[in-house]
Amino acid sequence: MNTNKFIYPASSLLLTSGLCFAQERDAVATTERPNVIYLLCDDMGYSDIEAYGQQMISTPNLNRLVNKGMSFTQFYASTAVSAPSRASLMTGQHTGHTKIRGNKEIQPEGQEPLDPNVETLGHLFQQNGYVTGCFGKWGMGYPGSGGEANKMGFDVFYGYNCQRKAHSYYPEYLWNNQEKEYQNGRYSQDAIHEHAMKFIEDNKDKAFFGYFTYTIPHAELCQPQDSIVDMYKGKFQEPHPWYDNGDYGTATNPRSQFAAMITRLDTYVGQIIDKLEELGISEKTLFIFTSDNGPHNEGGADPTFFNTEERLRGLKRALYEGGMRVPYIAYWPGTIEAGSISDLMAAGWDMMPTFVELLGEDTNWREEAMDGLSILPTLTGKGEQRQHDFLYWEFHEENGRQAVRAGDWKLIRQNIKNGNPTHELYNIAEDPHEDNNLANTYPDKVEELKVIMDREHIHSDIFNFGR
Repeated sequence: MNTNKFIYPASSLLLTSGLCFAQERDAVATTERPNVIYLLCDDMGYSDIEAYGQQMISTPNLNRLVNKGMSFTQFYASTAVSAPSRASLMTGQHTGHTKIRGNKEIQPEGQEPLDPNVETLGHLFQQNGYVTGCFGKWGMGYPGSGGEANKMGFDVFYGYNCQRKAHSYYPEYLWNNQEKEYQNGRYSQDAIHEHAMKFIEDNKDKAFFGYFTYTIPHAELCQPQDSIVDMYKGKFQEPHPWYDNGDYGTATNPRSQFAAMITRLDTYVGQIIDKLEELGISEKTLFIFTSDNGPHNEGGADPTFFNTEERLRGLKRALYEGGMRVPYIAYWPGTIEAGSISDLMAAGWDMMPTFVELLGEDTNWREEAMDGLSILPTLTGKGEQRQHDFLYWEFHEENGRQAVRAGDWKLIRQNIKNGNPTHELYNIAEDPHEDNNLANTYPDKVEELKVIMDREHIHSDIFNFGR
């Protein structure tokens, strides 16, 4: 493993020297609109890769991406579970405004669909002449709902329509556009990755937008028993096997399996970089790697074991930093400064305005429909970077939660649905692990942030707090 570069040492989780916006760089930005690949993996935590502090799992290709691109220390997923995080990314609306705010299941297959009248990132790129493809997990519209990927701006789709069915890495079938393709025992991630790579190859002479939504490292802990798994055999003291509980299959060596899944994802990243370089299109491709929310402890996964320094508090479903703050690495040779680090506070819903600006579109007609800000000035070093007054999240499981971050201050409201919510106030700069609740010390700050919470939550009949 590469132990020479940990860009987030334990003594300084939030770097203060890396924000490099509104300044000229040695690299010259291209005037041509680039291809875009947005790789959104599933349930990978902030400290699950080497460059963000992981010391037990090898991720050499993500190290390459970091060394050649820009890493963000304060990038947040749109919320702490899959479907609403992805819906917010797709629409540019935070979870107080976007339609999908939770993992609402639709039987026999699928989830609550996106609003068909809302434009997605897929639509944006289609309208600008790009070929668009989604490869992996969709989870924002059941078959026949009108919310499927092919109906929401993607020319090509291959993968899981339903995130519940994505719990299995050896599914009966995957969707190839509108048709079921039976897998006959094939490992789904290899099939999805092959289709994603073919999409790059097929469109090397065109402008393309690839939304790569691999489900690694979501439970279950299951994969081909190959040389990647062999790297970790006997490396860890294993707990008792995790036995099939109906949602996820048995994992006899869960720590080794989890580590291998991260390295497997890293291998896919390396193959994408190699393909872009082989085709001679790396300098006209913006490649972004991130995660949809924090780490899970399902199916035998043990995030406490791998998070040796316990950098951030909380897991998936928590609105603490660990549930939402995720790695974010942007690679665009010749445009993004190699090896740069940004501590800009940003979130998933910033991607829509970022790509609007990237494509040179007039943003005026879109601004009312978007909650985000473009981070393109930070990525390119060109222009002035606007900064958020606040970020807002809400979560509708486990009795309901809301959170606001404004500058260094963060307020979390818990147990909303029982009618007697509690409030926790943290100074993230001084207390990144959120150990010292300052709500009683700074009641005026609590009231100030509560006003934002109440304002940003627009009522939803589907997802409400029972108030």
